[in-house]
Amino acid sequence: VQYSFKEVFGTLVAQKKLFDVVAKPLVEDLIHGKNGLLFTYGVTGSGKTHTMTGSPGDGGLLPRCLDMIFKSIGSFQAKRFVFKLDDKNSIDVQCEVDALLERQKRDAMPVPKTPSGKRQIDPEIADMINVQDHCKAEEVDEDNVYSVFVSYIEIYNNYIYDLLEEAPFEPIKSKWNSCNTPLRNGDFIPPQSKILREDQNRNMYVTGCTEVEVKSTEEAFEVFWRGQKKRRIANTQLNRESSRSHSVFTIKLAQAPLDADGDNVLQEKEQIVLSQLSLVDLAGSERANRTKAEGNRLREAGNINQSLMTLRTCIEILRENQMYGINKMVPYRDSKLTLLFKNYFDGEGKVRMIVCVNPKAEDYEESLQVMRFAEMTQEVEVTRPVDRPLYGLTPGRRFRNQAFQEELSQKLVLRGGPIDGEPEEQSVLEMFLENFPLLPACELSDVNDDQTLPKLIEVLEKRRKLRQMLSKQFSRAVLDLKAMLQEFDCSVASKENHVKVMLSEKEKTIAGQKTEIERLEKKIKTLEYKIDILEKTATIYEEDKRNLQQELESKSQKLQRQASDKRRLEARFQGMVAETTMKWEKECERRVAAKQLEMQNKLWVKDEKLKQLKAIVTEPKNEKPERPSRERDREKPLQRSVSPSSVPNVPPVRLRHRRSRSAGERWVDHKPPSNLPTDTVMQPHVPHAITVAAASEKALAKCDKYMLTHQELASDGEIETKLIKGDVFKTRGGGQAVQFTDIETLKQESPTGRKRKSSPTCPDPPEEAAESEWTDVETRCSVAVEMKAGSALGPGYEHHAQPK
Repeated sequence: VQYSFKEVFGTLVAQKKLFDVVAKPLVEDLIHGKNGLLFTYGVTGSGKTHTMTGSPGDGGLLPRCLDMIFKSIGSFQAKRFVFKLDDKNSIDVQCEVDALLERQKRDAMPVPKTPSGKRQIDPEIADMINVQDHCKAEEVDEDNVYSVFVSYIEIYNNYIYDLLEEAPFEPIKSKWNSCNTPLRNGDFIPPQSKILREDQNRNMYVTGCTEVEVKSTEEAFEVFWRGQKKRRIANTQLNRESSRSHSVFTIKLAQAPLDADGDNVLQEKEQIVLSQLSLVDLAGSERANRTKAEGNRLREAGNINQSLMTLRTCIEILRENQMYGINKMVPYRDSKLTLLFKNYFDGEGKVRMIVCVNPKAEDYEESLQVMRFAEMTQEVEVTRPVDRPLYGLTPGRRFRNQAFQEELSQKLVLRGGPIDGEPEEQSVLEMFLENFPLLPACELSDVNDDQTLPKLIEVLEKRRKLRQMLSKQFSRAVLDLKAMLQEFDCSVASKENHVKVMLSEKEKTIAGQKTEIERLEKKIKTLEYKIDILEKTATIYEEDKRNLQQELESKSQKLQRQASDKRRLEARFQGMVAETTMKWEKECERRVAAKQLEMQNKLWVKDEKLKQLKAIVTEPKNEKPERPSRERDREKPLQRSVSPSSVPNVPPVRLRHRRSRSAGERWVDHKPPSNLPTDTVMQPHVPHAITVAAASEKALAKCDKYMLTHQELASDGEIETKLIKGDVFKTRGGGQAVQFTDIETLKQESPTGRKRKSSPTCPDPPEEAAESEWTDVETRCSVAVEMKAGSALGPGYEHHAQPK
């Protein structure tokens, strides 16, 4: 038995190689905004959970996916609660202030906080997430901010349960206690199953499912491990820790672009991209007679097998719809597992499946079924979603903003004091004050001092004049600046008007282009619809063409058969016509010969009578003899009189044996043992014949004619013998066949008895008796032999006696 797959891994394959081939492309699609589904499939105990989670020191696919995600977006993550999920499978974006208030509110709540990546990691899982492979996705959009949300559910007995609920999680218990009364509020109430719903984008999601925002690989895997401890496992005959449910670990990645300044998140919900990667660990299919399951274990195995059978049925129907061009309904709703991932099978993401095979001989039959299903799933093709349109912002905004912030901080540092001993730049006020003349000493030590005040008055006068001059210059400069500003305003206004005109023209052009795009899109849709119709019509015509070709071929074959049958019938009819013509020619010849013989016999009888009459007339008689009475003649035995020797011209009558018309041919004379001898004078005689009691192939091979002697009792009580003749032909297969062509009938009749009269007392003289015996022609011809024509099928003879 052989099965073909895209990739086959050995028993000693490393987890890294398996991740690079299978899971890494799905993680890259997740970061680029596309959905993905990865699930493990196989019999119980074949290593599905080990492939997904790994072992200490060698992490599986799940921790490696988390590590690659956070290494790719680590420096581009948004702060907590910037992205906020709601209960309708949609996401909102908040500003920094609202996110800060949300964080403070969550920190003040007494509920257990989300695990932090800085606190001590559980030693049980520390080795699993210690992945040394520095694997990152390529072409990560650096102008986006990212947030990661994880959720963990299980499908147990076709019910969905949240493994991250804070309520105590135990196996399902009844809501009634031992006294058959409802449980009180203080008693334990088992968790309620979740409901699957469809959002506004027709995507399936689990209502009320806990989704935790995580910021590191350690934090995400710790959330997974907390839910993994609550997953249902049991000990069976085939696996000590057998998964009794299908587990689904979902990683959601929300990303949104930065604004034009590259500082804050763009507050537009339409620009948020939410992609998810679902890692599914299916429960293994198993047989109850091998696991020896009873009670709850047996019911769990039945539900597991039923959900896997529904998955197989959905895949098979999708394959049939694609191969034969039909639109058969896919039964997604027969199982929660298939209904949850309906969007993936309809084309909303890439699907990968890892088939785990156990080489044990006891699992041979189950492994064959698994590989047959896995090979069949490769033939299913799903359409891929179209990439989201670009939002038209300039790339590189984040790094330009970072460079601006760094330069601004440097400017602020420079404004606070000199750097590296460089002199300060002089201000405009200091430069203005340096141009004024220095004030002299204003101290008056003597009353009679008349020099200090005049000098001071002179300096102040100079300063006043200089001030007036500077004010005039400043006024002129202000006027010049105003004129320049007015000119600049005019130029700016003219440029602004020109820009407005250009913008209006561009807007008109854009509006026209939009209209043209809408028209082209409608035209494209119409053409696509027409193409679909033409393809369907072409498919129908091709099918009709094939049917007509098949019908034409069958008709041509039928006509050929009819032509060959016609030729064969024509040849047969020509042979029959030739044979019938020959037969009737022979029959006519025979009848002519029989008629000639009959006329010759009549002429001979007449000649005989005339000769006897002449002899009687010419013979001299002295005394006329007494004519014997008719009664006395009847009493005597009837004997044929022999013609007198005195008449030498009369030929004697010869008794001839009847012989066949085909005396010169080789015959098979078939005489059954039940035939009785007739002891007649005339017997059929066929020379060169092989007499047999039963027909045999050996005898038929030596001869070319066949004759069957058949006897039956006639209506008058006499035996009637029929000679059935035929021709022997060789068949195509090497055998012999007989075609009957002639029947001869041999029939014997006893002569009618005559009434005898009393003879006279005196006997006739012997002389007279002898004389009357040969002279009475009428008496001698009372019993004769006459040849007559036989049946219509062929010549024959009849023995009969004609009484006088």
